[in-house]
Amino acid sequence: MATAPTTAERGGARGSKGPSDGPSRQGARNRRFRVPAPRLLLSALGLAAVAVGVLWALYGSDWFRVERVKTSGTRVLTAAQVEKAAAVPAGAPLASVDTDAIAARTRQLLPRIESIEVVRSWPHGIDLRVTERQPALLIEKGGKFTEVDRNGVRFATVATAPRGVPLLVLDASSSPSLRRFGADRLLGEAVRVRGELPAEVARDTRAVRVTSYDSVTLELTGGRTVLWGSGEHGTAKARVLTALMKAVPKAGHFDVSAPTAPAASGS
Repeated sequence: MATAPTTAERGGARGSKGPSDGPSRQGARNRRFRVPAPRLLLSALGLAAVAVGVLWALYGSDWFRVERVKTSGTRVLTAAQVEKAAAVPAGAPLASVDTDAIAARTRQLLPRIESIEVVRSWPHGIDLRVTERQPALLIEKGGKFTEVDRNGVRFATVATAPRGVPLLVLDASSSPSLRRFGADRLLGEAVRVRGELPAEVARDTRAVRVTSYDSVTLELTGGRTVLWGSGEHGTAKARVLTALMKAVPKAGHFDVSAPTAPAASGS
Protein backbone atom coordinates (compact mmCIF):
# COMPACT_ATOMS: atom_id res chain seq x y z
CA MET A 1 0.00 0.00 0.00
CA ALA A 2 1.37 3.44 -1.01
CA THR A 3 2.07 5.87 1.75
CA ALA A 4 1.64 9.67 1.59
CA PRO A 5 4.85 11.67 1.43
CA THR A 6 6.08 12.97 4.74
CA THR A 7 6.40 16.66 5.60
CA ALA A 8 10.16 16.44 5.25
CA GLU A 9 9.80 14.85 1.84
CA ARG A 10 7.40 17.58 0.75
CA GLY A 11 9.72 20.25 2.07
CA GLY A 12 12.63 18.59 0.38
CA ALA A 13 10.79 18.56 -2.88
CA ARG A 14 10.00 22.23 -2.59
CA GLY A 15 13.53 22.98 -1.50
CA SER A 16 14.99 21.13 -4.46
CA LYS A 17 12.92 23.34 -6.78
CA GLY A 18 13.81 26.65 -5.04
CA PRO A 19 17.59 26.58 -5.47
CA SER A 20 17.31 25.73 -9.12
CA ASP A 21 14.75 28.47 -9.93
CA GLY A 22 16.00 31.35 -7.70
CA PRO A 23 19.44 31.95 -9.23
CA SER A 24 18.14 31.58 -12.74
CA ARG A 25 15.53 34.29 -12.17
CA GLN A 26 18.12 36.62 -10.55
CA GLY A 27 20.49 36.08 -13.46
CA ALA A 28 17.72 36.87 -15.87
CA ARG A 29 17.01 40.14 -14.07
CA ASN A 30 20.69 41.09 -14.16
CA ARG A 31 20.90 40.33 -17.84
CA ARG A 32 17.74 42.30 -18.48
CA PHE A 33 19.01 45.59 -16.88
CA ARG A 34 22.70 45.43 -17.66
CA VAL A 35 23.63 47.98 -20.39
CA PRO A 36 26.48 46.90 -22.58
CA ALA A 37 29.63 48.99 -22.07
CA PRO A 38 29.83 50.12 -25.71
CA ARG A 39 26.39 51.72 -25.44
CA LEU A 40 27.44 53.71 -22.34
CA LEU A 41 30.55 54.87 -24.12
CA LEU A 42 28.56 56.00 -27.14
CA SER A 43 26.11 57.89 -24.92
CA ALA A 44 28.94 59.70 -23.12
CA LEU A 45 30.61 60.58 -26.39
CA GLY A 46 27.30 61.92 -27.72
CA LEU A 47 26.79 64.16 -24.69
CA ALA A 48 30.33 65.42 -24.91
CA ALA A 49 29.86 66.21 -28.59
CA VAL A 50 26.68 68.16 -27.82
CA ALA A 51 28.46 70.15 -25.08
CA VAL A 52 31.37 70.96 -27.37
CA GLY A 53 28.95 72.02 -30.08
CA VAL A 54 27.06 74.35 -27.75
CA LEU A 55 30.29 75.95 -26.50
CA TRP A 56 31.53 76.43 -30.04
CA ALA A 57 28.23 77.98 -31.10
CA LEU A 58 28.30 80.42 -28.16
CA TYR A 59 31.95 81.38 -28.18
CA GLY A 60 33.60 80.24 -31.42
CA SER A 61 31.04 80.77 -34.12
CA ASP A 62 29.67 83.97 -35.67
CA TRP A 63 26.10 83.06 -34.76
CA PHE A 64 25.81 84.82 -31.37
CA ARG A 65 28.01 87.91 -31.48
CA VAL A 66 27.33 91.53 -30.53
CA GLU A 67 26.09 93.43 -33.57
CA ARG A 68 23.61 95.88 -32.03
CA VAL A 69 23.39 98.07 -28.90
CA LYS A 70 20.05 99.66 -28.02
CA THR A 71 19.51 102.32 -25.31
CA SER A 72 16.20 103.23 -23.67
CA GLY A 73 15.04 105.39 -20.74
CA THR A 74 17.21 108.46 -21.34
CA ARG A 75 15.77 111.94 -20.78
CA VAL A 76 18.65 114.39 -20.54
CA LEU A 77 21.43 112.11 -21.69
CA THR A 78 21.56 110.92 -25.29
CA ALA A 79 21.78 107.31 -26.41
CA ALA A 80 25.16 108.09 -27.97
CA GLN A 81 26.54 109.30 -24.62
CA VAL A 82 25.35 106.18 -22.82
CA GLU A 83 26.67 103.81 -25.49
CA LYS A 84 30.05 105.53 -25.55
CA ALA A 85 30.40 105.17 -21.78
CA ALA A 86 29.16 101.58 -21.86
CA ALA A 87 31.79 100.61 -24.47
CA VAL A 88 30.10 97.33 -25.33
CA PRO A 89 32.67 95.24 -27.26
CA ALA A 90 31.34 94.98 -30.81
CA GLY A 91 31.76 91.54 -32.34
CA ALA A 92 32.41 89.83 -29.02
CA PRO A 93 30.58 86.57 -28.22
CA LEU A 94 27.31 87.59 -26.62
CA ALA A 95 27.71 84.99 -23.87
CA SER A 96 31.08 86.43 -22.81
CA VAL A 97 29.93 90.05 -22.37
CA ASP A 98 30.43 91.17 -18.74
CA THR A 99 27.13 92.95 -18.11
CA ASP A 100 28.01 93.90 -14.51
CA ALA A 101 31.24 95.59 -15.61
CA ILE A 102 29.41 97.52 -18.32
CA ALA A 103 26.80 98.76 -15.81
CA ALA A 104 29.46 99.81 -13.27
CA ARG A 105 31.55 101.61 -15.89
CA THR A 106 28.56 103.51 -17.27
CA ARG A 107 27.40 104.69 -13.82
CA GLN A 108 30.92 105.83 -12.99
CA LEU A 109 31.36 107.84 -16.18
CA LEU A 110 27.82 109.25 -16.18
CA PRO A 111 26.78 110.20 -12.61
CA ARG A 112 23.39 111.30 -13.95
CA ILE A 113 22.52 107.61 -14.29
CA GLU A 114 20.91 106.29 -11.11
CA SER A 115 20.67 102.71 -12.38
CA ILE A 116 21.24 100.81 -15.61
CA GLU A 117 20.23 97.30 -16.59
CA VAL A 118 22.43 95.61 -19.19
CA VAL A 119 20.53 92.81 -20.89
CA ARG A 120 21.57 90.30 -23.55
CA SER A 121 19.10 90.34 -26.42
CA TRP A 122 19.73 87.13 -28.32
CA PRO A 123 21.06 86.45 -30.85
CA HIS A 124 22.99 89.69 -31.58
CA GLY A 125 22.00 92.52 -29.22
CA ILE A 126 22.75 94.28 -25.93
CA ASP A 127 20.01 96.45 -24.40
CA LEU A 128 20.92 99.31 -22.05
CA ARG A 129 17.90 100.24 -19.90
CA VAL A 130 18.66 103.52 -18.14
CA THR A 131 17.06 105.29 -15.19
CA GLU A 132 18.32 108.86 -14.79
CA ARG A 133 18.51 110.76 -11.53
CA GLN A 134 15.91 113.49 -11.13
CA PRO A 135 16.83 116.79 -9.45
CA ALA A 136 15.04 117.49 -6.18
CA LEU A 137 16.97 120.69 -5.36
CA LEU A 138 19.46 123.03 -7.03
CA ILE A 139 22.53 124.66 -5.52
CA GLU A 140 23.50 127.89 -7.31
CA LYS A 141 27.14 128.86 -7.47
CA GLY A 142 28.94 131.10 -9.92
CA GLY A 143 25.93 131.39 -12.19
CA LYS A 144 25.64 127.60 -12.57
CA PHE A 145 23.40 125.08 -10.88
CA THR A 146 24.34 121.82 -9.24
CA GLU A 147 21.54 119.25 -9.36
CA VAL A 148 20.86 117.24 -6.19
CA ASP A 149 18.70 114.12 -6.30
CA ARG A 150 16.27 112.71 -3.73
CA ASN A 151 19.11 110.93 -1.94
CA GLY A 152 21.20 114.07 -1.57
CA VAL A 153 23.61 113.08 -4.36
CA ARG A 154 25.12 115.94 -6.35
CA PHE A 155 25.18 114.47 -9.82
CA ALA A 156 25.47 117.24 -12.43
CA THR A 157 26.17 120.95 -12.95
CA VAL A 158 24.17 122.78 -15.59
CA ALA A 159 24.14 126.33 -16.94
CA THR A 160 20.35 126.66 -16.92
CA ALA A 161 18.14 125.77 -13.97
CA PRO A 162 15.57 123.06 -14.78
CA ARG A 163 12.03 124.32 -14.48
CA GLY A 164 10.10 123.49 -11.34
CA VAL A 165 13.12 122.57 -9.21
CA PRO A 166 13.56 124.76 -6.10
CA LEU A 167 16.84 126.31 -5.03
CA LEU A 168 18.55 125.26 -1.83
CA VAL A 169 19.67 128.24 0.23
CA LEU A 170 22.02 127.08 2.96
CA ASP A 171 22.05 130.04 5.33
CA ALA A 172 23.54 128.37 8.39
CA SER A 173 27.02 129.88 8.46
CA SER A 174 26.44 131.42 11.90
CA SER A 175 24.42 128.50 13.25
CA PRO A 176 25.87 125.86 15.61
CA SER A 177 24.04 123.30 13.45
CA LEU A 178 26.59 123.73 10.69
CA ARG A 179 29.44 122.84 13.02
CA ARG A 180 27.53 120.02 14.66
CA PHE A 181 25.93 118.33 11.65
CA GLY A 182 27.92 119.60 8.67
CA ALA A 183 26.71 120.90 5.33
CA ASP A 184 25.93 117.44 3.93
CA ARG A 185 23.63 116.60 6.85
CA LEU A 186 21.80 119.90 6.45
CA LEU A 187 21.51 119.24 2.72
CA GLY A 188 20.02 115.84 3.55
CA GLU A 189 17.42 117.49 5.78
CA ALA A 190 16.46 119.90 2.99
CA VAL A 191 16.06 117.02 0.54
CA ARG A 192 14.01 115.13 3.10
CA VAL A 193 11.66 118.09 3.54
CA ARG A 194 11.36 118.52 -0.22
CA GLY A 195 10.28 114.91 -0.57
CA GLU A 196 7.55 115.26 2.07
CA LEU A 197 5.80 118.29 0.54
CA PRO A 198 2.25 117.97 -0.75
CA ALA A 199 2.16 118.01 -4.56
CA GLU A 200 0.57 121.46 -4.83
CA VAL A 201 3.03 123.00 -2.38
CA ALA A 202 5.97 121.34 -4.12
CA ARG A 203 4.92 122.88 -7.44
CA ASP A 204 4.80 126.36 -5.85
CA THR A 205 8.08 126.06 -3.92
CA ARG A 206 10.81 128.31 -5.28
CA ALA A 207 13.43 127.86 -2.56
CA VAL A 208 14.16 125.76 0.51
CA ARG A 209 16.07 127.85 3.05
CA VAL A 210 18.00 126.09 5.82
CA THR A 211 19.20 128.25 8.72
CA SER A 212 19.71 125.37 11.17
CA TYR A 213 18.95 121.69 11.57
CA ASP A 214 15.52 122.41 13.03
CA SER A 215 14.70 125.52 10.99
CA VAL A 216 13.77 124.87 7.37
CA THR A 217 11.66 127.46 5.60
CA LEU A 218 9.90 127.15 2.24
CA GLU A 219 9.64 130.18 -0.03
CA LEU A 220 6.59 129.87 -2.26
CA THR A 221 5.19 131.81 -5.19
CA GLY A 222 3.33 135.00 -4.34
CA GLY A 223 5.71 135.88 -1.53
CA ARG A 224 4.31 133.20 0.77
CA THR A 225 6.47 131.32 3.28
CA VAL A 226 6.14 128.13 5.28
CA LEU A 227 8.09 127.52 8.48
CA TRP A 228 8.57 123.74 8.33
CA GLY A 229 10.98 123.34 11.22
CA SER A 230 13.04 120.14 11.24
CA GLY A 231 12.58 117.23 8.88
CA GLU A 232 10.81 115.19 11.54
CA HIS A 233 7.09 114.37 11.36
CA GLY A 234 7.00 115.28 7.68
CA THR A 235 3.83 113.34 6.88
CA ALA A 236 1.88 115.05 9.67
CA LYS A 237 3.23 118.47 8.68
CA ALA A 238 2.22 117.95 5.06
CA ARG A 239 -1.30 116.97 6.07
CA VAL A 240 -1.65 119.94 8.43
CA LEU A 241 -0.25 122.40 5.87
CA THR A 242 -2.73 121.25 3.23
CA ALA A 243 -5.64 121.77 5.63
CA LEU A 244 -4.29 125.14 6.83
CA MET A 245 -3.93 126.49 3.30
CA LYS A 246 -7.51 125.51 2.52
CA ALA A 247 -8.78 127.08 5.74
CA VAL A 248 -6.82 130.32 5.34
CA PRO A 249 -6.14 130.62 1.60
CA LYS A 250 -5.11 134.27 1.70
CA ALA A 251 -2.51 133.91 4.46
CA GLY A 252 1.05 134.84 3.62
CA HIS A 253 2.87 132.83 6.29
CA PHE A 254 2.21 129.32 7.56
CA ASP A 255 3.88 127.68 10.54
CA VAL A 256 3.73 123.88 10.82
CA SER A 257 6.96 123.42 12.76
CA ALA A 258 4.78 122.05 15.57
CA PRO A 259 2.09 120.16 13.63
CA THR A 260 -0.14 119.88 16.71
CA ALA A 261 -0.28 123.70 16.97
CA PRO A 262 -0.14 125.12 13.41
CA ALA A 263 -0.59 128.81 12.70
CA ALA A 264 -1.22 131.13 9.76
CA SER A 265 -0.78 134.88 9.52
CA GLY A 266 -0.57 137.78 7.06
CA SER A 267 -2.50 138.23 3.87
